[in-house]
This record gives sequence, structure tokens and C-alpha cells, in this order.
Amino acid sequence: METQDTIAAIATPQGIGGISVVRVSGPNAGAIASQVIGPLPMPRQASLRSFAGSDGHQIDEGLAIFFPGPGSFTGEDVLELHGHGGPVLVGEVLQSILNAGARPAAPGEFSERAFLNGRIDLAQAEGIADLINSATVAAARSAIRSLKGEFSEQINAFNVVLTDLRVYIEAAIDFPEEEIDFLAEGAVEARVCSASQWLSDLKEGASQGALLANGIRVVLAGRPNVGKSSLLNRLSTEDRVIVSDIAGTTRDVVTVSTEIEGLKVELVDTAGLRDAENALEAEGVKRARRAIEEADLALLVVDDALEVEGADGDLENQWTASLDYILVRNKCDLSGHSSGMLEEGSPLTVRVSAKTGAGLGALKGCIARAAGYQVGAEPPIMARQRHIQAIIRAREHLVQAERHARQGHGELIAEALRLAQSCLGEITGAVTTEELLGSIFSSFCIGK
Repeated sequence: METQDTIAAIATPQGIGGISVVRVSGPNAGAIASQVIGPLPMPRQASLRSFAGSDGHQIDEGLAIFFPGPGSFTGEDVLELHGHGGPVLVGEVLQSILNAGARPAAPGEFSERAFLNGRIDLAQAEGIADLINSATVAAARSAIRSLKGEFSEQINAFNVVLTDLRVYIEAAIDFPEEEIDFLAEGAVEARVCSASQWLSDLKEGASQGALLANGIRVVLAGRPNVGKSSLLNRLSTEDRVIVSDIAGTTRDVVTVSTEIEGLKVELVDTAGLRDAENALEAEGVKRARRAIEEADLALLVVDDALEVEGADGDLENQWTASLDYILVRNKCDLSGHSSGMLEEGSPLTVRVSAKTGAGLGALKGCIARAAGYQVGAEPPIMARQRHIQAIIRAREHLVQAERHARQGHGELIAEALRLAQSCLGEITGAVTTEELLGSIFSSFCIGK
């Protein structure tokens, strides 16, 4: 892709810091550099320079680095100016660059140019954004794998397999005189079935990556004074919610972000579920029920010291029919029961003590398990919902190809394989639309 304009943006966060970075990319990066810093520095070598304004006065002093295209991140000539981290200074430096002929970059435009110039594919570009937005160490490691191209390599390798199969089938169709019985003994069906299974495995891994990227929302619900707020404080390792022996202390929904078993989790504390005694409490209960409906997972908290078997069954029946939940028997330090996970059953049940921390490890493991996250496994490749949907559609085409193979319809097999490849091409950017690119790169930060 050849671009006629040159873009510039501040690549570091707003505010005061040790350094700031202004990035320039485009055909006029060298000419702009001559106006702002003088002669270009040697390629890929940091050079101490004065940064000048459009009237020639010195704005700042720092390091200038020039990356000639096509061997730069964007594939274009790139100039980076590393100066002091004051917002006034960096703003003046950017304005000087804009006055010299650059225009402000749109969100994600540097990464978009890298994609359009073939420096990275679309999955790698998304890996950049996912790495920046990582909320846990596990998420960062997964994003790095995508940025390095591991996800794309898997997709590309699989596309080679599908291409070979298409070539075999289409050759048999086009040259019937060769008497290639491509459907003999179910060989094609077996290869298509194997490919379908491979996509199922890929979807499983991608789903793990999406969990890391998005995290889950977990709501704590139950009757007043069962220890929901204390449990949230314990899970989040900080006292974020007021705790009291007075029933009904929590009146509003309180959300706290934390990490559980490497997974980003939003914990939501709610008002106790009971018949409200006044309008304020009624509103709290209403918001609690709304939070329950919006959650990915619920912790139904009961008092293990006071609970009578089935006493909270009415609560379960009210909202757990369509929601995954874990039954948490809190206050086992008072009941005298052993902490930890109870025998396997439905729902998953754990005894804990929010006061002492007993059973918290078992509860965290249950949360990860209920979310479908595999604790201790190799960090998956970061993925997004659009990737998962593309894999699902590709597999549907392969299922159709299996059916066509059993029926002996060679042309239809080849077409189903082509459609499967097209779906997978959406992941790496081999198949794109302007709308898709706009949606992806507009979510990036400016300067990246």
C-alpha cells in the first residue's frame, strides 16, 4: 500500500512522566525530521538532538531514532522523538511536527498501516491491542503468542491442508480420464473428518484465549448477613466493601476487579435478597436481581452455621435455572465443618470461611472450572469472539463437506472446503472488508 500522507501522534499516555514519545510515519517523515531535528540520524541509532518549533526556537532535547521503510513497524519511514514527559512539552513537539506537514493519526492507524503494508497480519495486529489491554500475566503471555504470529501460523498451516485436499478433489473432477477414485474407501471423508476435529480443538483453545481477554463477571448473591461482602473482600485481597453485622448494610451493587487463577474477574457484591422493608432496600434488591441476570457466573452464598437443608431453595429456583452458579457455604469456622469442595454434584458446592480464608483456594478453583478455564495449562493463544465465530462457521462448512463426501458429490465437497478457507481467512486478514478493518482498528489507542 502506498500512502501519500504522513501521520503523527503521541505514543505515550497523557500526563507527567519520565519520557514521552512522538511517532511519525509516512513518506515525508525524513523531510519533517529535517525541519524539527536537523539532519537525519543514522538508521536505527539513537541520536541526541534538540527539538525545534516551527519558528526555530528549542522546545526540548531528547533522542531521535529513524527507521527507514520498508523495514519499520509500519513498512514506511518512521521517526520517533523521545523527550521529557511533560504534557506541554510533548504537545509542542507534536504541533511542530504537524506544522511541518504531518496530520494527526487516527486511533490504531500505525498498526493499520503495518497490516496494509504486509508487516503483520490481522490476528497479530489484534494481539498488539490485547497485549496493551492485558489485565493479568497469563493474558499478557497469551497476547504475546498471538503477536508473534503463532495463531496465524496454525491457521495458515491448516489452510495448506485444505488446499491440498481441494487440489486433489478438483483434479479428480477435471481429469476423469485418469480414473482417480477420490471417494474410494472413504479416504476423502476421513480427511475431512480429521480436519473438522482439528477445528474443534482450535475452537477450544481459542475459547480459552477469549476467556483470558474478556474475563468473567461473577455476582455474589444470597440473603442478608451471610457474608457476601466479607467474601468479596477476601477474594479481591482488599477491603473494598463495608462489612457489618447489621443486616442490609449493602444497599447498592459494588463491582471490584481482581485476578483469580490467572483469569480477570469482576466481582459484584449485591444487596441481600429478601422481602424489602422500605423503598431504599427494595431498590437495592431490584439492582441485585438485575446484576444476577447480567452475570456470567453466580456465587449463591449461604450461612453454613445456620442453614437448614433446602432453606435457600426458593432463592435458587428464582434465578439459577438459566445461570451457572456455585453454592458457597460460608462461615464454616462457626459451623465446625471442614472447608473445601464437597463431593462432586450439581451445583458445585464449596465450604469456606471468609473470616479465616479457609477454603478460598478451593473456591477459586471452582470459579475457574465453572467458567471453563483450564488452570495450569499452557497459556492459550489470545483470541477474540470474531475468531471463534469464524472457526465455528468454517467447521460448519466442513461438516457439510463430510455429508457431501458420503453422498459422492465431489464438486460440493470442493466448494464447502473453499468456503471454510474463506472463513479462516477472516481471522488473519486474507479476507477482509473495510467495515471489519474500521471496527478493529478504531478500538486501538492513538499512537499505536
